[in-house]
Amino acid sequence: MFGIVRPCRHRLGEKLTAQWTAHLCGLCLALRGDHGQLARIVTNYDGLLISVLTEAQADPAGPRGRRTAGPCPLRGMRTASVAHGEGARLAAAVSLVLASAKVRDHVADGDGLLARRPVALAARRVAAGWDRAGARTGSDVGFDTAVLVDAVDRQTGIEALAGPGTPILTVTEPTETATAAAFAHTAVLAGRPGNAAPLAEAGRLFGRLAHLLDAVEDREADAASGAWNPLTATGTSLDEARRLADDAVHGIRLALREAEFTDGGLAHRLLVHELPNSVRRAFGTPSCAHGSHPYAPPGAPGAPGGPTPPEPPRRDRRGLLAGCAVWLGLACTCQMCCGEYEDPWTRERKEGCLHNCDCCECCECCNCCSCGGEDGCCSGCDCGCDC
Repeated sequence: MFGIVRPCRHRLGEKLTAQWTAHLCGLCLALRGDHGQLARIVTNYDGLLISVLTEAQADPAGPRGRRTAGPCPLRGMRTASVAHGEGARLAAAVSLVLASAKVRDHVADGDGLLARRPVALAARRVAAGWDRAGARTGSDVGFDTAVLVDAVDRQTGIEALAGPGTPILTVTEPTETATAAAFAHTAVLAGRPGNAAPLAEAGRLFGRLAHLLDAVEDREADAASGAWNPLTATGTSLDEARRLADDAVHGIRLALREAEFTDGGLAHRLLVHELPNSVRRAFGTPSCAHGSHPYAPPGAPGAPGGPTPPEPPRRDRRGLLAGCAVWLGLACTCQMCCGEYEDPWTRERKEGCLHNCDCCECCECCNCCSCGGEDGCCSGCDCGCDC
């Protein structure tokens, strides 16, 4: 699972968590329904924003765009109401095309197993299939994915020409264009043409933010492996990247104010409240205390001056083929998304990605709400902020 918007259940609350999960499941099932089991691996946190925005603008008198899905390990083998319809299908189309671009980028960089020619050839075939599948689904909902493919193609050329002194926004432009088109089309699907312009602006800035944060998070790893990184290549400092990221977050908030929503609570929470946390996480600003024990008594295991906690007992690792077989089973049953599972190779116990918590203190009031007044980000909204 990839994406920069990874909300915490403690902040979302029960109602918004249920809505968020419905869109996540809806995206996953839309991928499976249109393109088969393998396509479900491109399910991502950012892609579901397309589905969220579409539903947020929908006519309350029209169909809700939900259906009851069958039992799934992701939900403890329970049925659930999940997002369904054009918003989920648009999210699936966008996710397929962008995941295809990500695969081709890794192939070009020769990352990991993709440095081997047979594996790279297979990956290219999968990526090409995702491009065609995304185009078909996009066409079904009136969205031309050519704008996404063109952006990906231009990205390669821009990166080849970029060097010290090249503005970093020149490098992020193709991503901005692609996300702007996807965000704007949600207004078309929802029958809200007046929202197209502000949502295109929000999408453009979201694309910029996603590109910048990805570059920041990969900076050290790219330097170690010799891979191309936009910040390093253009000589952009972390301070400048942080300034641009903060400006993008602010711009998204202002753009969303210009759009009309029927029920924009979840969209507001994800794009206004969660994006600042994504920025803090990427730049290494501490923001989460869940699962930690910052007030452990002196001398306790893990506390300063205390004994080192004992290492968990080692388990025998699985071999390559056995681990791959277990991974395939976990991926096809969604166990890696939720609940506990055993790492396919190391056998370590892990929690699914839906249990990952990246949040501030449970009782801490979000900073943006404390601003209050007309400039407070929660001014006039019903997002459940009780500051």
